Amino acid sequence: MNAVNIQTLSKALQALRQHTLHSFESYLHANKQVVPQQSGLNPPIWELGHVAWFQEYWIGRNQQRSKGITCDPSSARLPSSLAEADLWFDSAKVAHASRWSLPLLSAQECIQYAEQTLKQTLVLLENESAESPALYFYWLVLQHEAMHLEASAYMAQSLGFPYQALWQPSISTSRPVLEAATAHVRSQHWKLGSEAETPFCFDNELSQRSCLLQDFEISLRPVSWDQYLNFVNATDHPLPRYVRKIGDYFETEVFACWTPLDKTAPAIHVSWNDAQAYCAWAHCRLPTEAEWDCAAKTWPHFEWGEVWEWTQDTFAHFDGFVVHPYAEYSAPWFGTHKVLRGAARLTHPVLRRINYRNFFTPERNDIYSGFRTCAL
Repeated sequence: MNAVNIQTLSKALQALRQHTLHSFESYLHANKQVVPQQSGLNPPIWELGHVAWFQEYWIGRNQQRSKGITCDPSSARLPSSLAEADLWFDSAKVAHASRWSLPLLSAQECIQYAEQTLKQTLVLLENESAESPALYFYWLVLQHEAMHLEASAYMAQSLGFPYQALWQPSISTSRPVLEAATAHVRSQHWKLGSEAETPFCFDNELSQRSCLLQDFEISLRPVSWDQYLNFVNATDHPLPRYVRKIGDYFETEVFACWTPLDKTAPAIHVSWNDAQAYCAWAHCRLPTEAEWDCAAKTWPHFEWGEVWEWTQDTFAHFDGFVVHPYAEYSAPWFGTHKVLRGAARLTHPVLRRINYRNFFTPERNDIYSGFRTCAL
């Protein structure tokens, strides 16, 4: 990493915090400071406070920051600028249900805390050397904040109020005609995972798993609404969230606005369980993570990036897995979550990495999830 990368990282941190604050203010303007206590939601003030706390905890307060991934996560931290920060915003220790009863900051105080922690981070970043292992933590907080920003979008979708995602790229709704709908990938040895940490990898992405892939046929695009609605009509399977049928037409709700459903677009808000039901009906299957990875990296017309895509695999570590200092990120969820790959329209650009492994429980349908298929 060189000095130009440090400058780029500084700009990325600043831009992302602007997006986070804009998202928070959207909740304020919609009078959504209080949200229902349910899975998949958090009080908006807690969300903003947690993002600011996470940045301060791993950078400003981390006395072993210079050790990078070899730092001891249990080492003593410097005091927070907010006396109650650890009691309120440590997601590993503050139970989800308790977040609604905490005596949290006012909205303006929380904004000030977020601005203060960012300022501290940028000052420290300016004084880091270009080769310092400490840069790992700046990338970590950037990725972490991007994940929470996407979560704020699907929270807004769930709550049903007007919301603008400033970071959302402009994606054309016209999809080019492909010469073939599927790709035939020949049998081969494939290495799943990453060897290098630059500029950043989560611990679950590192090291590599050697896989022997048999010949497989994989769709070049995710399952479309047209395909998925054929399944719904034939089986009476429930429609995904935010979709309704009006006479012979279908509509979709996006941030409280109902519009005609683009049947050429990927089906979205589909759970892993829904995807399995579709595959049973259509006589196909979900790709394994290794198959998805191989096709995405070797086939030129493989389209990804509009919707997170479920794979067949249960979330697990690769061979040689070594837990990173943020120990709560990966290991606690091995064996219980399913792997999704790709990215969604609402995924922030800093998180759009082809090696990124997303993971959720198989019943989740509030996230921006869809799937593609392989032939049996």
